[in-house]
Amino acid sequence: MKLPTITISSDAFGNFDEAIRSEWLVTNSLGGYASSTILGVNTRKYHGLLVASLHPPGDRTVCLAKLDEEISLGRNSYSLATNEFNDRIFPQGYAFLKEFTLDPFPRYVYEVQNIQVKKTIFMPKEKNAVIVKYKILNRGRAEAKIRVYPLLTCRHFHSVVERSKDQLIFSRPKNGEVAFNFNNLKATIAINSTMNGFTEKAAWIDRLYYSEEASRGESSMDDCYQPGYYEVVVPHKRHRDFALIVAASVTTDKCRRILDALGRKICDVNVNLESEIEERENLLIKFYETHSQVPTSGWLNWVLLAADSFIVNGIDNRKSVMAGYFWFETWGRDTFISLPGLLLATGKFNEAKEILSSYMNHSKNGLIPNFIQDRSGEPAYNTVDATLWYFNAVLQYLKYTGDFQFVKQYLWENLKMIVERHKRGTDFGIRMESDGLLAHGPGLTWMDAEVDGKEVTPRAGKAVEIQALWYNALRMMQLLSEKFNEPRITEKYEKMALEAQASFKAKFWNGENGCLLDLVTESDVDESLRPNQIIAAALDFTMIDKETTERILNVVKRELLTPYGLRTLARSDARYKGVYLGDRQNRDQAYHNGTVWAWLLGPYVTACRKAKFCSDYELKQHLISLFTRQTIQSGLGTISEVFDGEPPHEPRGCIAQAWSVAEPLRAYLEDVVWIRPKYEKEVLQS
Repeated sequence: MKLPTITISSDAFGNFDEAIRSEWLVTNSLGGYASSTILGVNTRKYHGLLVASLHPPGDRTVCLAKLDEEISLGRNSYSLATNEFNDRIFPQGYAFLKEFTLDPFPRYVYEVQNIQVKKTIFMPKEKNAVIVKYKILNRGRAEAKIRVYPLLTCRHFHSVVERSKDQLIFSRPKNGEVAFNFNNLKATIAINSTMNGFTEKAAWIDRLYYSEEASRGESSMDDCYQPGYYEVVVPHKRHRDFALIVAASVTTDKCRRILDALGRKICDVNVNLESEIEERENLLIKFYETHSQVPTSGWLNWVLLAADSFIVNGIDNRKSVMAGYFWFETWGRDTFISLPGLLLATGKFNEAKEILSSYMNHSKNGLIPNFIQDRSGEPAYNTVDATLWYFNAVLQYLKYTGDFQFVKQYLWENLKMIVERHKRGTDFGIRMESDGLLAHGPGLTWMDAEVDGKEVTPRAGKAVEIQALWYNALRMMQLLSEKFNEPRITEKYEKMALEAQASFKAKFWNGENGCLLDLVTESDVDESLRPNQIIAAALDFTMIDKETTERILNVVKRELLTPYGLRTLARSDARYKGVYLGDRQNRDQAYHNGTVWAWLLGPYVTACRKAKFCSDYELKQHLISLFTRQTIQSGLGTISEVFDGEPPHEPRGCIAQAWSVAEPLRAYLEDVVWIRPKYEKEVLQS
């Protein structure tokens, strides 16, 4: 299976500001990653060649910011590095960049006179390490010297280093190793070279400027430590292959073990590279073998590889889902919205089972965690919908596997307890009211942005998608209790579901606009035209009929649909903000008030399929722009978090978001290619 390739030639590098918007990402299945731009200049504090997850999948720490190269030919030196400072770009090594390729690992090709430098970056799976392989070809008549300068740091990836205020404190072992023991975050960073040749020449590169962070109103100046350089001599008419291997860990011994496992010779590097390539090839081969109806395509291969990048191993080898790269943690809501697309539709059932079990172990007072904090690993429960999306994920798991035994043995008692806690009332004002619908406090739905501690879209009361998910959960519980031969509670769940449905129909229809209300409270209703109602039309158990679904789809298509997802608010609304830019306050004001979210294409396409709202061709077209255009924009080979509400719908936010990949992928496989879950009929009809 040939891996997908994106190649960008030097013609695209002339426009610096445009070129640095294209970024690449390589992950290591631990939550760590390597990332930069196609010009090799870091524009974010989150960029780095080794961002290690020191306590997987959290505690992500920038360890190796970058490697800067220099070529010496006689008395002349040429820097291949590109760094941005507040007032200038220096050096401007991108002038020598002839080609950038992602296949699937980033490869830079530089040419200076008769010297060609190929630089390939990859990460070994489940190791906090990066390997940068160089292939130098000297076609000239004189020898060439190549120097590689590591830029080191040791900081949490949300922060920067400003030496005048917060000095990096570190020491080096006395045994000659190129290693650094940092005290700030208690980590060791060590470097091996396949050709040795390290020269100590310490320097600081101060005031590196991260333009993307500056535009976001974030800390954007950083100081990095340059300990010296590695030098390789390439005789004329010869070539040299060498590599740097950089590892990080919380202890020196663990760091050494990582390096020892990876080897010190170029042949070891080649074996590691081939292993990583083979792993990705096998992933694609297995998918197409088990999904023979799916036509092979380059864009789909990118989406499949992207889907795999969010599945990570944590402490004790527990699987979890990273919500997004760079700055998102393992969010419960994102995990269970994404789980069907990332794991079930792709056939990774064991991983799905493991995640379902793990999150149930974290349940508290009838709630599934909203997210697991990156630094502390502590769960937070401030959500009303993560728990309800969990129920839906269990239902989807059953549709794909028919594994009722697992649900009965490990989840069933807790599922019953969760419903009971919601019925009686639990934290954050979450409770079933006398009308059978689920009430909740502010800031608990997925539209949870805050400005100065105040919710931008509080949606306190009874949000439309929460009622849809609540009904879906009750119907699933009715189904399971019948399957598990508990007729008394079967009747109870059915009664609760029917009561919720009757109240929903009576309270949520907006006859004037021909769609659903976004929110109902005790004293008022919210007629804001938002996409949340599409979830009510897409779930397996729905409270609305086909005619109502068609009317909703007509409104959503007309007012909210874009090539990359659904707007979060209609353009006619006075609160609409069509561009997601500026500091955090401006961005959060726009986050759910017009910004386009790609994940919403999933339920939109599913609702269209259920209602037979459009042709198969139209259904596919709803997804193709996202898949074919977005994978070669912004985060290459993956899909961004959000897009501007206004054309041309520029990609914004995280360059890789789990549910942006997962839900469109699920909808493509289930609703376009029509690969239905194997046990769907058996489960839903039971």
